[in-house]
Amino acid sequence: MKKITPDEVKIIAKYIHDISGIFLDQSKAYLFETRLDSLVKENGCSSFTELYHQAKADGTKSIERKIIDAISTNETMFFRDTSPFDVLQHKILPDLIDTRSANSSSFLPPQIRIWSAACSTGQEVYSIAMVLKELLPDLNKYNITLLGTDISDAAISQSSYGSYNKFEIERGLPPEKLVRYFSRNGDNWKIKDDIRAMVKFSKLNLLLPLNGLGKFDIVFCRNVAIYFTAEDRKKLFNKIADILEPKGYLIIGSTESLTDICPRFEPKRSIRSIFYQLKR
Repeated sequence: MKKITPDEVKIIAKYIHDISGIFLDQSKAYLFETRLDSLVKENGCSSFTELYHQAKADGTKSIERKIIDAISTNETMFFRDTSPFDVLQHKILPDLIDTRSANSSSFLPPQIRIWSAACSTGQEVYSIAMVLKELLPDLNKYNITLLGTDISDAAISQSSYGSYNKFEIERGLPPEKLVRYFSRNGDNWKIKDDIRAMVKFSKLNLLLPLNGLGKFDIVFCRNVAIYFTAEDRKKLFNKIADILEPKGYLIIGSTESLTDICPRFEPKRSIRSIFYQLKR
């Protein structure tokens, strides 16, 4: 494996931050070596610096996409941490549906828009879809939008296809949900069409403007801002606040906090879980 120099770490780290928002410092030199070594060899480069120059000169951005795919941490699982999905099913969605139903025209179905901001390979947003399916047996009575976005092309590709191997399926997915929502696909399991049809997927860099996404009632943005600088975290959560409906909901990672980051949100506690709600 090729070794990376401290100067190369600075160059590559700045480049990765510029294209993805992910912040890495000298302590992550090993990560560059383990995750980018194959790209160095694949592109016939003699050093990480040469890989950087090739990526910058590549008008197709193919190398850039491969670098993002390699660096992105796609650690995820179905119903990860469980409590966010419990609070979604038993607190947030019932409250939202009550409000929407009371304010909705009798001619129009109540609208529910949910965004999984770093959906990785799709397990989170499909978990949300399963919660909706079980809470609302007749989905036709509602106008539901589920959006999953990620910066990795490879992650979005797998999300869109919705196929998972035995290891991925066994991580967090209860057996009864496997039977109900998946079908065998060779050695893998594939999400059934009715659940797949509930979700739209798109590639998105969270550092870029979010204005084109429209407004959302609920945003899941878990365990992605931890890879950003403090300043980028503030910008991200303020942008999320901008696209949330009044008193909209935000769910972040169990080890994350918005204290001193975005005072526009108010922390709430329910069912052993903390979530955030946009202030009036």
